[in-house]
Amino acid sequence: MNDIRNRARELQDYVVAFRRDIHQHPEASLQEFRTTDRICEELDKLGISYRRTEPTGVIAEIQGGKGPGKCVALRGDIDALSLTEHTDLPFKSINDGFMHACGHDTHGAMLLGAARLLSEIRDQYSGTVRLLFQPAEEVCEGAKLMIEQGAMQDVDYAYGIHIIAQQPVGKIMGRAGATHAATDQYKITIKGKVCHGAAPHTGIDATVAAGSLIMNLQTMVSREFSPMEPLVVTIGQMHSGSRFNIVSGEAVLEGTIRSFNRDIHQQLPGVVERIAKMTAAAFRCEAEVQYDMITDVLICDQEATDLGLAAARKITDADMVADFEPQMGGEDFSEYTSYTKAGFFSLGGGGEWPQHSDRFTIDESAFETGVALYAQLALDALAQ
Repeated sequence: MNDIRNRARELQDYVVAFRRDIHQHPEASLQEFRTTDRICEELDKLGISYRRTEPTGVIAEIQGGKGPGKCVALRGDIDALSLTEHTDLPFKSINDGFMHACGHDTHGAMLLGAARLLSEIRDQYSGTVRLLFQPAEEVCEGAKLMIEQGAMQDVDYAYGIHIIAQQPVGKIMGRAGATHAATDQYKITIKGKVCHGAAPHTGIDATVAAGSLIMNLQTMVSREFSPMEPLVVTIGQMHSGSRFNIVSGEAVLEGTIRSFNRDIHQQLPGVVERIAKMTAAAFRCEAEVQYDMITDVLICDQEATDLGLAAARKITDADMVADFEPQMGGEDFSEYTSYTKAGFFSLGGGGEWPQHSDRFTIDESAFETGVALYAQLALDALAQ
């Protein structure tokens, strides 16, 4: 085991204690005020310079003792989910209705542990390590806010880590190319004309138009784009009508679309609007479309990924480093990839329950690997 891993092991109790504190006090996206305060308190103790971002979050920097050089950004998100925790943990959430059910408490704690480690050995490297304690990943707003406030200025490499439940503890997974899908949300309102259910010809039935639109939207996958390109079109809600014997004058569909190709991603709003309006018109209805592109495809740079996988093999056994299977879940780390060479890695966290479950738990022994990986990523990228 290399020296960085040994140093991370020595910091395990520190990281666990901080994580448990944050886990017990989860906060909603853009409301992470206590979490931000606690991070700043620790950075003050470590003598690491920082500035708060608005409304929450922290950008900190560690200057290498060997002088100027490259700048490497390490990101750890810190927000929680609006979910009531149902675990038996002694440090379970005391904020009713909120829970760290995605592991962002562990990200913030591991990044803080890496900050302490890198601060202690700053005389051994040149350049700047920028630490991004990012708010609001769950609502996909935090990365954009951090970038607007200078997070990516002069950055040569950026790295993120996400702990993953139900994976072998300490396993590191990464790959170059697309790893997380673009995440979009849409709302389609179909307007018809209300009438008596016994005389449907006197009105314009929005429900019938909505039913046809549900099926027509699926042709995007089978007929609009190449079948070799992953695309998921989900209608999550459909509301129409007010009474059993009244023809509905309005139907509302809401859903999400996930894609893995940035060119296709840019086409989707126009395609959805065309299908919606033309389908509605076929039934004498009108359609209004609201389409929000929440996150872009997360595409990891080849060089940054290769560096990251090599760093992973330095701090853990080779059989604990593996390829990452792309997933349809969104990740706003994608915002950083437009500004610099970036890599994103998953860290196995064990546990029986998946992310976003009210029984989600993580094996804390994984933190040692996460801290070491953050630190080794920074050191190896700075050395390029």
